Amino acid sequence: MTGVLERPAALMVAVSRPWFWPVSWVPAYLGTVLAGHAWWPDAATVPRAVVALLVLGPLIWGAVLAQNDLHDLPSDRANPRKADAPLVTGVVSATRLRRWYWGISLAAVAAAVFVGPLFVLGVLGVLALGWAYSVPPLRLKTRPGWDVAVNAVVVGVVSPAAGWSITRPPWEFPWQFGLIGLLFAAALYVPTTVTDLAADRGAGDTTFAVRFGPRFAHRLGVALWGAALAFSVLCAWRGVLVPRSTLVPQLVMVPVLLAGYAVLTVRPTIAKMAVVSLLFGVPTIGFAYAYVG
Repeated sequence: MTGVLERPAALMVAVSRPWFWPVSWVPAYLGTVLAGHAWWPDAATVPRAVVALLVLGPLIWGAVLAQNDLHDLPSDRANPRKADAPLVTGVVSATRLRRWYWGISLAAVAAAVFVGPLFVLGVLGVLALGWAYSVPPLRLKTRPGWDVAVNAVVVGVVSPAAGWSITRPPWEFPWQFGLIGLLFAAALYVPTTVTDLAADRGAGDTTFAVRFGPRFAHRLGVALWGAALAFSVLCAWRGVLVPRSTLVPQLVMVPVLLAGYAVLTVRPTIAKMAVVSLLFGVPTIGFAYAYVG
């Protein structure tokens, strides 16, 4: 079994963290549903949608996380959560991981060409943001506020817009959906800076939680989460983007979602954040059903 795990393909998958792929797949899928008012794209679009999934999952995450691992090694070595990372264990060398980064990045851009030229621009933009997030001198991960903004924009805005662009022009993407995604994504990212607080502080990385502390991070997360819920309710009330039929269910779920987030993120862990994501999945699925219907 050890030999299998040390094969290049298995190591590349490990670097790309498959549990992160749904982080971009889910909003991209919602963007596709939003664009087509249907659960699945039409038959002619399916091949492009499948390639888009490949790009938004293993390829983008493989490139971005390989770059991140190369520059996060000091904090990763002190982080129990990263103890089995290929670069930390020494199974993959920095030189090899750097080659993988360039190879995966080129593969992502080449595959994006099949989806469309605007999709290529989006992929190049995400790769550029990934570079700026991890690599000095910018290294936005260590610039409090920027670390949150980069992740919120990529996950909450770029991913659903990428799904939308498979069937419709990206400039028609509704800004309301982008704002809701931005707020929710920021609220989900802020607590993750607290989970790695000790390791980042020890490595001298001034992340959001290191700079402002876990208490302020929690308060901001609750505020962002609440703002996203409130804006979604407002859209439903006005019948803009969000179907009016979701208004009553949203009013019932808002206190549950807000309380659940507030409790689970006081001392956040990866397991607790997974529960928050699952809790959020309930109204998300409800929105999709109402929208398609």
